Amino acid sequence: MKELFPLKQVNGYIFSLLLTVIALSVYFFDMSLAMGLTILVVTAFIQAGVQLVVFMHAGESEDRAGIYIHTIFGVVVAILTILGSLLAMIWGYMY
Repeated sequence: MKELFPLKQVNGYIFSLLLTVIALSVYFFDMSLAMGLTILVVTAFIQAGVQLVVFMHAGESEDRAGIYIHTIFGVVVAILTILGSLLAMIWGYMY
C-alpha cells in the first residue's frame, strides 16, 4: 500500500502551500517595497519549479534535458520581452 501513496505529490502540495504563506506574509507584514518584491519573485520562481517538477513530471521522461532547456529558453525569452517592453515604454528608448 505504501507504494500506491503519492508521497512526492503530497510533499509538493505542502511545500506549495508553505511558499504561498510566505508570499502572503508580504501583505500582512509591513515590509519595504524592495524586500517584498524580492520575496515575491523568489517564491514565485521556486513555486514554478515545484509545479514543473512535481506536478507536471518534467524530469520523468527520457528527454529530460530537452524539457529543461526549452523551459530555460522560455524564461529567457519572457525576461527579454519584459525588459524590451520596459525599455520602449517606460525608459523612452523607442527609436
